Amino acid sequence: MFRIIRFDLLLRTIALVTVIISISIYVLVQTYWDPKIHLFKVITISSIVSTLLVFSLLTSFISRKIWAFFAWIDKSIYPDLNGTWEGQITLEDGKRISAKAVIRQSLLATQIDMHGETTKSVTLETTPTIEQGQKKLYYVYRSTPKTPGWPAYNGSTLFDIRTIRIGNEIKYELSGYYYTDRKTVGRIQLTQVSKDSNNDVSFY
Repeated sequence: MFRIIRFDLLLRTIALVTVIISISIYVLVQTYWDPKIHLFKVITISSIVSTLLVFSLLTSFISRKIWAFFAWIDKSIYPDLNGTWEGQITLEDGKRISAKAVIRQSLLATQIDMHGETTKSVTLETTPTIEQGQKKLYYVYRSTPKTPGWPAYNGSTLFDIRTIRIGNEIKYELSGYYYTDRKTVGRIQLTQVSKDSNNDVSFY
């Protein structure tokens, strides 16, 4: 399975960058400010630098800027799916119902809140993957029906991630079949309409 970023590689990179930045700061301070500064200060500098690096990489705003930069350089990088999505769910009998979703994604986790006209779903597990060059998203969820007294159920979907052109804009589309433990199947299709993950997409 592919992950957006390998956690072990992230830690190694942070450690290496911390050492380089800390020594550089120490040399600059010793050269231009205080020649007698003790080498022990590097430990203090390293702690501050590593804290700032971890905070930056785990903060959505900053990490998404870094993510966008590398995605601009390398188109094969897994896309940033953060935002508001709208589309439809096609049931077994061919009936179609409207659906909306909000995706909150970081370098280490992806969460999807999906709402239909008759149900709402919460994420149990998501896994971003790249299989033979094709970007996909595994999504396992629990749905709660709108009708009081109807039991909740679990389901799973393997989304294909595509880019589509709407007018002059290029947008992402998620499309895939779903399967539930109620032995029902269908299809979900969603199009990203906004990069804002704070919108309310509930129907009820």
